[in-house]
Amino acid sequence: MSSISIIGLGGMGRAIGARAVEGGHAVEVVGRDAAKAKDLAAALGGGATAGTFGTAPAGDIVILAVPNASAVPVVAQYGDALAGKVIIDITNPMTADATGLTIPDGTSAAQEIAKAAPASAHVVKAFNTVFGHVLAPGRPLDVLFAGDDARAKASVSAFIESLGLRPLDAGGLEMAHWLEGTGLLMINLARHGVGDFDFALGVSNLS
Repeated sequence: MSSISIIGLGGMGRAIGARAVEGGHAVEVVGRDAAKAKDLAAALGGGATAGTFGTAPAGDIVILAVPNASAVPVVAQYGDALAGKVIIDITNPMTADATGLTIPDGTSAAQEIAKAAPASAHVVKAFNTVFGHVLAPGRPLDVLFAGDDARAKASVSAFIESLGLRPLDAGGLEMAHWLEGTGLLMINLARHGVGDFDFALGVSNLS
């Protein structure tokens, strides 16, 4: 089992935290509002703790569960406190009306986070193609991920699998751009073709 720190107190962080506690991981939740962090830790149970925002996270895996616009500033604020960590970026950089991405071609939110992180930290894109409320009930879902460091990807893959989910490796961190585009696609499928947000993206092997 891994030690996990979740920076962010929103629905997605709560959903991943709940499954992580259920999977037997040591979970730390961190937010700018210390009281809310303590409340979330208590709600998660399983020995979950509340960390202090801006100090070195206790977890070997750090899940960045903050709004996309805050992600790079938060990583820059943490600085060397993230040295040696595996950072999971779950953000989706999209415009307010969900008609496009807020990042240019040739990069991604995850790659910009990697630039802001210490050189010894490794960023893996994951969980951005799963809606939090769909993740929460414990369904067996597919989780797409991408990253450049083999050991970091192996750690994230094992973590995903420990949550009762199926990890699917999409390649190097350059693929994060397309995973973020997939997140945008899912929002628009929910609004148009599907008609609601109660669905998940999965892969079926037909061979």
